[in-house]
Amino acid sequence: MTTTPQATTTTTTTTTEKRNGSAQGGGATTVNGGSSGVTEPAGTRGRTSIADVVVVKIAGMAAREIPGVYDMGGGLSRTIGAVRDRVPGGRPNVGRGVKVEVGERQTAIDLDLVVEYGVPIADLARDVRENVIDAVERISGLEVVEVNITVNDVHLPDDEDPERPAEARVE
Repeated sequence: MTTTPQATTTTTTTTTEKRNGSAQGGGATTVNGGSSGVTEPAGTRGRTSIADVVVVKIAGMAAREIPGVYDMGGGLSRTIGAVRDRVPGGRPNVGRGVKVEVGERQTAIDLDLVVEYGVPIADLARDVRENVIDAVERISGLEVVEVNITVNDVHLPDDEDPERPAEARVE
């Protein structure tokens, strides 16, 4: 009796719609194209898709874990975020300052940071980059090809309480 070997193909497709390279499209990337059929192992039946916003949140959380990162995002997004954070019941936006471009098996990430005064920026950028790459690759299974970091501002110790009235210079 002669048996014909069955060919198994795994296809990976992307359904991501990107707008300016950011995660605003809300698309998803297929990490595991999977296969179908009762003869396939249970762990490979079907597809696994990861939405762009998932990568944004993972990268945002990983960047904020590094000591010396004061905040993330540009000036306007930080201002809007500060207002949103003060609204009762509001949740902080962990994706602020993060843009991603996700392909079939890879992703590229752009981060906008505000750093604490006195922290060596090159060392901080290296630590953030390593932590973000580790977290995204470990959690999502996507290969991170690059993490671009832009330092938009430095948080000074005198900036602690913006609502405190300025002290009078003269009496």
